[in-house]
Amino acid sequence: MEEEDLTYQIRGCIFNVYNNLGPGLFESVYESALCYELDKVGLAYKRQLELPVHYENIILDVAFRIDILVENKVIIEIKSVEELSKVHFKQIITYLKLTSIPLGLLVNFNTDSVKDNIKRIVNNYRN
Repeated sequence: MEEEDLTYQIRGCIFNVYNNLGPGLFESVYESALCYELDKVGLAYKRQLELPVHYENIILDVAFRIDILVENKVIIEIKSVEELSKVHFKQIITYLKLTSIPLGLLVNFNTDSVKDNIKRIVNNYRN
């Protein structure tokens, strides 16, 4: 499936979650509901995927967690904050860089308009 079609389907799932739950809940609630929606449309995903950090020739004993990885092509980072900040964008850019995944979606559910708070980020650091 092409990335454009995939992100279109994911956005539909995000809209369903927002329309059913509205703003103001914990990120974990939106994550669970979004996974349910992804299941309904038949998209494969991994949730809370551990991302090890490689440094020189070792793996550090710390790791990041990707909220949701869909079809091994799109990272979804879920937020429920007053507004997205630069650090949120840097976080998903780092995940894209470390994984070579082509595309990320940064989503803030704590808003009056989820449509305006789905940010598409392209991985410019792919190998």
